[in-house]
Formats: sequence, structure tokens, C-alpha cells
Amino acid sequence: MAAESTTLLAAEGIGKRFGGVQALSEVGFTIRRGEIYGLIGPNGAGKTTLFNVLTGIYAPDGGSFTFDGRPLMGLKPNEVAARGIARTFQNIRLFGNLSALENVMVGRHVRTRTGVWGAISRHRRARDEEAGIQRRAVDLLEYVGVAPRAMDLAKNLPYGFQRRLEIARALATDPKLLALDEPAAGMNATETASLEALLHNIRRDGTTILLIEHDMKLVMGVCDRVLVLDYGRRIAEGPAAAVQKDPAVISAYLGGDVSLNLKGA
Repeated sequence: MAAESTTLLAAEGIGKRFGGVQALSEVGFTIRRGEIYGLIGPNGAGKTTLFNVLTGIYAPDGGSFTFDGRPLMGLKPNEVAARGIARTFQNIRLFGNLSALENVMVGRHVRTRTGVWGAISRHRRARDEEAGIQRRAVDLLEYVGVAPRAMDLAKNLPYGFQRRLEIARALATDPKLLALDEPAAGMNATETASLEALLHNIRRDGTTILLIEHDMKLVMGVCDRVLVLDYGRRIAEGPAAAVQKDPAVISAYLGGDVSLNLKGA
């Protein structure tokens, strides 16, 4: 049997245009199994557009993705999730009138086997599967630190808990790649530190992470490698420590003063 490739995701020549705006232009990168891979850039650089193309929300105008050795292009978001890519969003998208537990259970249903008829008929196999889904959801709430509020409505949770709940719901799909879109947005320093520890734990437990983030302290603290976009183009890629010293990256963030670095950006 051939050895498993170290490359989990490979992108080549990804392009996306909205009218007269070239949001992405010939973007290429690879993500290795087991790493935390950062995606950074100024506002409007194309980061979320790239996420949306990757996860099937937008169709690209050119290029290709290969995930776990198989083509990924042309799939719908639910099919991408079934392949093993789960994501969160820049703006929290929880079911506010469902409990924290129910939100995670919804995420787990992408892996169910009994189908709609089983859910309606409630036969024994369906009931057993539902019980297993609930146990897994409880475990994930414990994992992300939200278990004490499991029965609270998602809309009533503190902001930091809502962010971690989104991650638990994404993890419920058993992803090979967890794609996080600005998970630290709006968090205070304590919440961000808790998130950093959680990201390290997720990677330790075998899930590869793709991270969009503006908090450069967090990016430099967790990411093995970083891709930098500016105006939809790749301007740098490499180890986090090297990328933060790249003159093109500093210029994109700080307007050309290459004597500065990104540690406090």
C-alpha cells in the first residue's frame, strides 16, 4: 500500500471575479496534514472569498483544489463537509433558539446513517444513533469548555462561548480540515488565550487547521506556516516567523514602513 501523502489540501491557480473586481488571482498553496496553516492579509485581500470557494459557496473562475488526494471542485457545501472540511464563519451563524447541545447535534447529523425515514419512524437503530449523537455532542461541549451551559439557548451564551460553540459544531462533523474564519474576532485577551489553547489541542488530537485571523499575536503563536494575500494575490508564504519579517507583507499591512514588524499589528 502506498504511503499516505503529507499534503492534505493543494490549490492551484484559484481565480474569482465579481463583476469588474478580481477578488482572487492565480492563488496557489498546499496544507500539510497535522499543521495549523494561517491565511492573513489586509481587509479586502480575498481571504474569506478563498474560504468560500474552498467550501463550495462560490464557484471559482479558474484553478483547482485537491483534498485528501481527490478533486474538490464543483461540490456543494454539504458535499464538501461530507468529504471532511468543516468551517466556521466570520459572523457567528448559530441557531439562536436552539440549545448549545442541540447546535452541536445538528452538526453531527452530517454523519448519520438512518436518513429521513429513520428519523420519522424512530425505529431502534435511529434511536440508538440519536443517543450516540447526543453523547458525542456532550463530549465536544466539554472539549471546548461550553459544557456548563449545554442547555442554554445559543443566543443567551456569552460571546466567547458562542465562538467556541461554533467550533464544537464544526468538530461534530469529524473533519480532516477545520477552517476557521476569524475565530478570535471580538474576543478579549482572556478569551483569546483560551482559544489559542483550544487550537493547539485540536491539532494535537489530529485535526489539521486552516485559520483566517487578524490577531497577529494569535497567528504567530499557533501557525506553522502562513499564506499572505493582498488584493487577491499571494504575496508571501512560509513559516510564521519569516513571513512577519517579509518586506512585502509589512508594506501591505503598514503602508511601506519596512522598519516595523507585525508582532503588535
